[in-house]
Amino acid sequence: MRVALAGFVHETNTFAPAPADMAAFEAGGGYIPLSRGDEIAARGTGVNLGISGALAVAEARGWDGVPILWAGAIPSAPVTRDAFETIADEIVSGLRAAGPLDGVLLDLHGAMVADHLDDGEAEIAERVRAAVGQDVPVVAALDLHGNISERFARTVDGLFGFRTYPHVDMAETGRRAADLLAHLMATGARPACTVRRMDYLVPIAAQSTDTQPGRDLYAGLADVEREVPGVRAASLFMGFPAADIPDCGPTAIVYADTQEAADAGADRIAGAYADAESRFDIATYEAADAVAEAARRAAGASGPVVLADTQDNPGAGGVSATTGLLRALVAADARNAAIGLIVDPASARQAHEAGQGATATFRLGAHPDFTADRPFEVEAVVEALSDGRLTASGPFYGGTKLDLGPSACLRIGGVSVAVSSRIAQTADREMFRFVGIVPEDASILAVKSSTHFRADFTPIASDILIAIAPGPMPYDPADLPFTRLRAGLRLSPNGPAFGDARADDARSGRGGSSAAASQYH
Repeated sequence: MRVALAGFVHETNTFAPAPADMAAFEAGGGYIPLSRGDEIAARGTGVNLGISGALAVAEARGWDGVPILWAGAIPSAPVTRDAFETIADEIVSGLRAAGPLDGVLLDLHGAMVADHLDDGEAEIAERVRAAVGQDVPVVAALDLHGNISERFARTVDGLFGFRTYPHVDMAETGRRAADLLAHLMATGARPACTVRRMDYLVPIAAQSTDTQPGRDLYAGLADVEREVPGVRAASLFMGFPAADIPDCGPTAIVYADTQEAADAGADRIAGAYADAESRFDIATYEAADAVAEAARRAAGASGPVVLADTQDNPGAGGVSATTGLLRALVAADARNAAIGLIVDPASARQAHEAGQGATATFRLGAHPDFTADRPFEVEAVVEALSDGRLTASGPFYGGTKLDLGPSACLRIGGVSVAVSSRIAQTADREMFRFVGIVPEDASILAVKSSTHFRADFTPIASDILIAIAPGPMPYDPADLPFTRLRAGLRLSPNGPAFGDARADDARSGRGGSSAAASQYH
């Protein structure tokens, strides 16, 4: 079988400060950098990405693989028109130049918005379909945070979403998508598809499949595939809530041999999601309270207490540079504490110029496009220096090689700060070790992440707390100034519903302002 493989991955926060341009995709930001042809296998084999799993299936099945292009950028504001059109055009041109194909495997996200397009994945799928024709099956691997449109779901012949959050099954999802593609190519079948839209958004920090009710909801997908005859692919997409588009929100999507089976499977998933609404309830702590509670719990604990700085999670459009939680740690005179990553190229450069062991005054953190925060001017000791190159070996990154640029560990009293020049979500213990911080030995660890950190930090954590400090990504979706959602969608579990009055308030600036942004005003 001759199979083309391509990927274009971006999770878009339409409220975030910085867009994804070509430079963002060329860098990767925690993904592999933009890769073409044989570079895809060289960089993507054996890491935790959908394309990696698909490549493994292609090799095992003896396919004549045609890798075209893979590009991913860290979540941010919408993809620029130039970046979208450049990457999409190269994928389509590669398909047209590939000659006869038996199938196409796409590694996408599901929540991409571009400057000129609300539904990036549907646009990509339609262009791919136009390039290869109606007779060539097209299957996609997707993130469980996808805001999936019916237009997209019906353009492809099948799709699979991740079933874990932290996403430790990205490669496995690519394998499952490739196995479905193999079935479609061998049989010539085209499954029936059912899309069910659900009624409420969930904060991303509450969506973890390590906790309830997420664990049960995603375990139930395998039950649907096993117990409903004819179901080929069952997915639950929680949706990425920071997207002001009509298709924002959760969906159940099932592909099956018959429409009856697809309907039955999707109804079962949607029913379980509806029943779980009141179970999405986790404790959160304001920054100072989070530090105080962490210090209390850390006394006599066998491992660090981990604080998730969820509102500045770069995996959801945060800048990984806000200073609220850092200020709280320093104000509380926290002992044996560490926080990372603070992305601040200027401070990293200053640390390298000063040299290891030097003491200097730094203006740490903050981001010019997030005006609710400001740099933290403080005296610090340069504890360690790094060139920023590391291998993130934990379950989430799965061996991905990162280049965070010139980096340093700065010590402020009892608080160690991992400072980098480039952005990536702090979801791997190596992202402390590379600047000399031993995460297992800390009493308190603060991470710029909402959930992915759990994959590598839960094994060492004595406790995990969700901290609410100023940041671009509010914990509660109801704090976002939406204007374009579908009417009636509840903005959080058992929370307020979106409607015309709220939309009018948001458009005029009278309502919907972020609690995160308001904490400094």
